[in-house]
Amino acid sequence: MKYTYIILLIFLVLSCKNEQKPNPLTADEIIGESIAVSGGETFENSVIRFDFRDKYYVARRHKGNFSLIRIFKDGKDSVFDLLSNSGFERSINNNRVRLEDSMAVRYSASVNSVHYFSILPYGLKDEAVNKSLVGEEKIKNKEYFKVKVTFNEEGGGEDFEDVFIYWINKDTFKVDYLAYSYNEDDGKGMRFRSAYNERYINSLRFVDYNNYKSEDSTASLLELGKAFSSNQLKLLSKIELNNIDVDLINK
Repeated sequence: MKYTYIILLIFLVLSCKNEQKPNPLTADEIIGESIAVSGGETFENSVIRFDFRDKYYVARRHKGNFSLIRIFKDGKDSVFDLLSNSGFERSINNNRVRLEDSMAVRYSASVNSVHYFSILPYGLKDEAVNKSLVGEEKIKNKEYFKVKVTFNEEGGGEDFEDVFIYWINKDTFKVDYLAYSYNEDDGKGMRFRSAYNERYINSLRFVDYNNYKSEDSTASLLELGKAFSSNQLKLLSKIELNNIDVDLINK
C-alpha cells in the first residue's frame, strides 16, 4: 500500500510539471523571431533595389557597412542622395553640392525612412531600439503580440521621439500591422499600417501597406488596432515597393 501511495505521488508531481505553462516570450524574443522569419541576417549581406513612387532606391549592406541611395529627377536635374557610414551627401547632375546642416539632416532622415520601412522588422535589432511587450490583441480573428518600440536619443536618429506599436502574428511571427506617432515640423499625428502583398525575394520578405489615419483626435496609439478592427480608420494612401530586386553578397 505504501508503494502505491509513492507511485501515485510521483504521478501527481509529474502531472503538475507537465501542466505548468511555458515561460512567456519577451519582447526581444518576439522581435527576434519576427526578424528571423523575414530574412534575418541575410539582410546584412545584400543589395536591394526598388522603386517607390517617383524615386529609385538602392541599399547595400555588408559586414556593418551600408550605403542607402535615392535617385530622382527634379525638373531637368538628376539628384543622387547617398547616406552611408560616413554621413550624407547629395549630388546634382554628378556634381556634389554643399548643404546646410539642417537640410542635410532633413534629406538624410527622408532617405533613411524609406529604406528603414522597406525591410521591417530588421531594423529593430539596433542597440538604440527599446522594446516592451504591452499585451496581446485579436485583429480580424487572428491573435497578435503587441510590442511597443521607442528609441534612445543617441543612435535613434532625428525622429528618436517617435513611438511605434507592432502587431506580430502569434502563429507566424510576421508583422501584419504597425502604428506610429510622429512629431514633425508640420504637425503631430499617428498612422496605422496594414501589410499586404507579401512576397519573398531571394529569401527576404517584403510587403506593401495600406496607410490609415484616425479622425478621432482623442484616439490613443495603443487603441488603433481596435479602431482598425471596427472600421474606424480612414485610408490615406498605399505604400508600395515596385520592381524589387535582391542580390545576396557572399560573406
